[in-house]
Amino acid sequence: MSTAAPTTGHGTDTSAPPATGGRRRRPSPVTRLSSLSWTSLLYVAPALAFFGVFVLYPIGISVWYSFYAYDGLTVGTPVGWDNYTAVFTDGRLRAALLHSLVLLFFYAALPVCAGLLLAGAMSRIRVYGLTVFRAVLFLPQILSSVVIAVAWRNLLAEDGPANAVLRAVGLGRFATSWLGDFDTALPSIGVIGTWVEYGLCMVLFLSGIVAIDRSTYEAARLDGAGPVREFFAITLPALRPQISIALILTITFALRNFDLIWNTTRGGPGTTTTVPSLYVYQDAFQNRMLGRASALAIVLTLIILLVVVVVQLALREREGPRRRFTRPRTPDRKVQSS
Repeated sequence: MSTAAPTTGHGTDTSAPPATGGRRRRPSPVTRLSSLSWTSLLYVAPALAFFGVFVLYPIGISVWYSFYAYDGLTVGTPVGWDNYTAVFTDGRLRAALLHSLVLLFFYAALPVCAGLLLAGAMSRIRVYGLTVFRAVLFLPQILSSVVIAVAWRNLLAEDGPANAVLRAVGLGRFATSWLGDFDTALPSIGVIGTWVEYGLCMVLFLSGIVAIDRSTYEAARLDGAGPVREFFAITLPALRPQISIALILTITFALRNFDLIWNTTRGGPGTTTTVPSLYVYQDAFQNRMLGRASALAIVLTLIILLVVVVVQLALREREGPRRRFTRPRTPDRKVQSS
């Protein structure tokens, strides 16, 4: 005699489901995506729309214009790769790119070194009013570039305060028109860029130093390490992410710099301070050569992206053992059985 399985009033089988070993199956990626609420996309929709309209669309239009001979008024004429060929064969543009490479030393290398030095000193020195001092050092970063350019143009003028100080201390033979001399114009622009960028690097490095475990420094001191040894063995390796960010920001500023040079020298005297971004402006708005200006802008963008990728690859965190100072451990004592 067999017994039937119990059923509900509707005839549905209520027997227990087959055992699965106590494990719950994870939902597939497709299931997780389908379970997302579409209303959550509304939070990022304004940012995506802004990015598409003001970033992606202009880039696409620039790429399109770069293959045309276009003056912005008449119908453009397709020229293929001629605009890009002109970019790489024009001697003026090669000289302008060389000027940008020189400015990399002043806009990137010097600010990073100065920021490391200041951050390392401020992390060890406890002085009253140090917060105000940090704010003053960071001040150039928040000033308008036009204000900075006008101030330094007056400071470095032939009858400006810089030459007045040189004459006052008996070094009047070195007084010159710093931004108007063929030999000193480009380095003077570089000094201005160093003054603008070092504050940003200093703040980035200070934020990284604060995150370092203090016990690491204590262990280093127990091992006999001095301030210099601590900096190169502990502080500098720990600041690798901040150094990478600082280099990316400063290199990008150096390669795309326009307003600072335009408001100080306008590329002069002659072409000693011209940079690629200056030629982009002149070709687009003065010479009405939008196709060539677009090609130059695209090439400059690719150069910046290439430099950023190289910096990230060079300073990325590498896996593997890395020497660090640790607290000395006392040897474990074995308990001998009696």
